[in-house]
Amino acid sequence: MIPLPVMSTDAVAPGERAAAWRDWVWRHFGGLESDLYGDTVFDGHMSASQAGDVVLTKLEANRHRVLRSPKLASASDTNYLKIVAPWQGSAAVEQQGRQAWVRPGGWAIYDTTGSYEITNPERVEHLIVMLPKQQFIERGLRLEPLMARHVGGASGISRVALETMRSTYQELPAMSETTARGAGEMIIELVRLSLQELAGRESATTQLEAFRDRIREHIGHHLRDPDLSIERIAQSMNCSKRHLHNAFSTEDDTLAHHILRRRLQACMRDLKNPALAQRTITDIAFSWGFSNGAHFSRVFREHAGLPPSDFRDTALRQSATV
Repeated sequence: MIPLPVMSTDAVAPGERAAAWRDWVWRHFGGLESDLYGDTVFDGHMSASQAGDVVLTKLEANRHRVLRSPKLASASDTNYLKIVAPWQGSAAVEQQGRQAWVRPGGWAIYDTTGSYEITNPERVEHLIVMLPKQQFIERGLRLEPLMARHVGGASGISRVALETMRSTYQELPAMSETTARGAGEMIIELVRLSLQELAGRESATTQLEAFRDRIREHIGHHLRDPDLSIERIAQSMNCSKRHLHNAFSTEDDTLAHHILRRRLQACMRDLKNPALAQRTITDIAFSWGFSNGAHFSRVFREHAGLPPSDFRDTALRQSATV
């Protein structure tokens, strides 16, 4: 089995690595934007192989984020489900108002035909697996509620699926094309069974996930409201503030940080948009619920790695060269 080309920043001048990485990510994953938290030092490596219709990519890189906007998703002609399974580090998968954190020993799944964002807040080593979406639709699986979910990996069929994906990637160079295609078909079936099990699982865990989904959906609808608060959310959800906090107690994000992060992500999208170049930074910040310019500048820099003005200048320059 012949692997796809290896992409590494080792052979690229330090000042050109960020641009090279963004280009590789865009081409390899079929239209995917990326940013590096404003970091000036970066190194990354990608190597990929194909097992029939399944593409397996090992990705090692410093902290970074990737984003597929609704516009990019609608323009793409590639219909995949995508899995992230860390060997090292962690990732947050966001799609359809849901968020799933995944660490070594687990995997999460999302749909490339919709918009999504993947956050890698530390240096990572991931296995990325792309599977043809149509094959899951043909098997009658309702996919939408299963996306941006932590599927598992610690036990049961999801662990079998994870170990098979990893071992297939590692052994692909020694496989014939026919054998590799069979391995790819096995991965698709194991992932299907894992999703089927997730869909049928009725437990306190899934009920809690559904409650978190409702909270995140409410936040998404009211993100521009400067009066959005945990107390207001509790009133709308007809529950106590303590119940809200408990719902997020096992998450990496607190509820307050989740609201802040989503507002900052919305501001970042607007600051990148050439069509909004005439709007002031303060106007954009206030339109997403911020009410203090100094506070916005401070938290934006902590999140993005650059002051808002520098972030906008850099993003618009990059947009102009595309």
